[in-house]
Amino acid sequence: MFTEFQVAEFKEGFSLMDKDKDGILGKEDLRAVWDQCGKLVTDKELDEMLEEAPGPVNFTQLLTLFAARMSGGSDPDDVIRNAFKAFDKEGLINSEELKHALLTWGDKFNKKEVNDAFDAMDIDNKGMIDTEALIQMLIGGGEEEA
Repeated sequence: MFTEFQVAEFKEGFSLMDKDKDGILGKEDLRAVWDQCGKLVTDKELDEMLEEAPGPVNFTQLLTLFAARMSGGSDPDDVIRNAFKAFDKEGLINSEELKHALLTWGDKFNKKEVNDAFDAMDIDNKGMIDTEALIQMLIGGGEEEA
């Protein structure tokens, strides 16, 4: 399913997340990762993340979870919804936090791409974006790419 390079990348990512180096991603490992991302998460949120796995999240389990996601095991709309859960605070997303994430982590966007996307979003006077409206904009009627 994965190339040797991809497995090496996942292994490196796992090593970075496994803060206590016990070979298992536990609650405190996840908390540290979220802290580094600048997001405080509750114990309940961490427990819910860990409950998605059928057992302890070691490297093999992490690969299995990625494989399930990448093989179409999840509806693409659900993937989008879950991606925004990390930023959602009571139905709203802080636009500055989202902008920072898009420019900083993962497959980074450039400033023009982010500015173009933000021009299409409805941001209130407090800098907040309605999560559901944003998701609907992305999955419910946006233009298809050629």
